[in-house]
Amino acid sequence: MAGRKKPLVVITRKLPDPVETRMRELFDARLNVEDRPMSQAELIAAVKEADVLVPTVTDTIDAQVIAEAGPNLKLVANFGNGIEKIDVAAATARGITVTNTPGVLTEDTADMTMALILSVPRRLTEGANILPEGKKWAGWSPTWMLGRRIWGKRLGIVGMGRIGTAVARRAKAFGLSIHYHNRHRVMGALEDELEATYWESLDQMLARMDIISVNCPSTPATFHLLSARRLALMQPSAYLVNTARGDLIDEEALIRMLETGKLAGVGLDVYENEPAINPRLLKLAAKGKAVLLPHMGSATLEGRIDMGEKVIINIRAFCDGHRPPDRVIPSRI
Repeated sequence: MAGRKKPLVVITRKLPDPVETRMRELFDARLNVEDRPMSQAELIAAVKEADVLVPTVTDTIDAQVIAEAGPNLKLVANFGNGIEKIDVAAATARGITVTNTPGVLTEDTADMTMALILSVPRRLTEGANILPEGKKWAGWSPTWMLGRRIWGKRLGIVGMGRIGTAVARRAKAFGLSIHYHNRHRVMGALEDELEATYWESLDQMLARMDIISVNCPSTPATFHLLSARRLALMQPSAYLVNTARGDLIDEEALIRMLETGKLAGVGLDVYENEPAINPRLLKLAAKGKAVLLPHMGSATLEGRIDMGEKVIINIRAFCDGHRPPDRVIPSRI
C-alpha cells in the first residue's frame, strides 16, 4: 500500500478504547477523538489520502465521495453490518473492496427488541417516569396503569435472519406464538424448534398479528416495506416494534395511525430521518403511545468491541493479500 510500513487507516468516529489502541498498534491509524460526524468535505479529504477508510452507519459514502478517492484507497472497512449508506457498486467499479461486521450484534439487538416488545404493551416507560418526575402516586389500584398481557399473543416477525431468529427464541420463552414473513422459508428444523408459522404473504400476516417486529435489512427493495397501505392492515389493538432501520416504515403514515387510534402503540429504536425525530412522535411518547429509544439496540461495550475486532481482522487480511472474511459482494445486496 503506497510503500508505507503501515497502512493509513482513517476512522470516522470514536471507537471503544481497546479497539482504538489495537488500531494504533497495527496501523497508522488516524482517530476521531472528538467523535464528531465528518462532513462530506471531510470524508472526501479522507478518501483522497487514506489506504483504508473505516466509516460507520452515520457516514454516507456515496458515488460522489468514491469518485474523489485517491489511488491508495483500496478498502472501506465498515464499522457496522448495514451498508445501505455505502455505494458498493461505485466502490467495486473503482477497485475498492467493501467489508462489514455481520453477526456480532445479533444477541444485543434481539435483547433490545424483546425489551421494546415488553415495554410498549406493559407501559413500562410510563410507569418508570411516575416517581422520578414527582407525579402524585396514591398507591396500587386494581384499574391503574393497565397494559396488555404478552403471554399467548401472536408475534409477527418481518425478516427471519439472524436477529429475527434470536428475537423468536426469546419471544417463545415469553409464551408468544411465533409467526414470520421472509424472502425464503427457513429450515424445517428451525420452524419446529420455534413452533413458527410461515406466511408467504406479508399482508395476510400483518392483518392477524398482535405484535409486529421489524428485523429485516434496509435495501432499495425494502424501502417503506411497511407502507401506508400495509400499516392500515394491522389491527387497532396491535403494537409495532422496529429495531432495524427507520426507512423500512412509512413514518408519516405510522404517526397518523397512532394519532387517530388505529394502532395501539409503537416501540422504535430507529427513525426515518434520524438523528432528527419527528416532533409528533415525541408528543405521542408523552401520551404513552410510543416508546422511543436513541438507536441503542446494539449499544453494548462487548458488541462494539466485537465489531472493532471484525474490522481489524478484515483490514489485516486485506493488507496481507488475503480475501477479507466479511467482504460485501455487490450481487448479493
